[in-house]
Amino acid sequence: MLKKHGPKALYSYEVSGLNQIFAMREAVVLVHGLWSVAGVDLLRLRNRLKSAGYECHSFNYHVWGKPPADIAVKLNEFIQKIDAPVIHIVSHSFGGIVTLHLFDQFPFVIPQGRVVLLASPVNGSAVGRRLNAIPMARWMLGQSHVKGLFGDVPAWNSWHDIGVIAGNIPIGLGLIAGGPELPHDGTVSVEETQLKGATDAIVMPVSHLGMLMSSQVAKQVTIFLRTGKFDRETTTPLLDAEPA
Repeated sequence: MLKKHGPKALYSYEVSGLNQIFAMREAVVLVHGLWSVAGVDLLRLRNRLKSAGYECHSFNYHVWGKPPADIAVKLNEFIQKIDAPVIHIVSHSFGGIVTLHLFDQFPFVIPQGRVVLLASPVNGSAVGRRLNAIPMARWMLGQSHVKGLFGDVPAWNSWHDIGVIAGNIPIGLGLIAGGPELPHDGTVSVEETQLKGATDAIVMPVSHLGMLMSSQVAKQVTIFLRTGKFDRETTTPLLDAEPA
């Protein structure tokens, strides 16, 4: 009989009366947000996931001249080079939009694994729309608005478990553009993160970038990757969230 023992997916089984133990490697692909510099803001989360036993890979990209659907093609090529039987994806902010495009174009990209979206504006971004209306700021968004920050993001139709974490501490660069509707994390509102078909979703007391530094968020990500559910004893259920 197979018995699972932890994040490295240790299994034991009996063959001819002898107990054999082998390890099934589990990898995590981290996809950063819109203006991240080589995914540096994900380093602390990456280190915590490595400490939990996961093999971590960071996918880096830029949005200038490339809509999220094109970035998703590159993400697929990146994932195909990873030699691991189980591959999870953890995406922050705009990276979550890229991830939805990934599964829309390549539904079998990961045969086994789970997905976590961190503060991803899958329903469009009010802050993004306001910035796009400012000529001097428009270039910063690149082609991110094409079936992305302005809405019209592909629906989630995959069989994989997908969890959504939103923040409700309203501190962030999005306030420069007026901020989204409360509750929000300073850049993305809780409503903008609500994904139809999500397996589970929670709101945590963190800001948009603060969630990447939070040990509690890292813990919730790890719990979801292992179980397909978040730990609700220490979080606020999404539908019960109150404005910060």
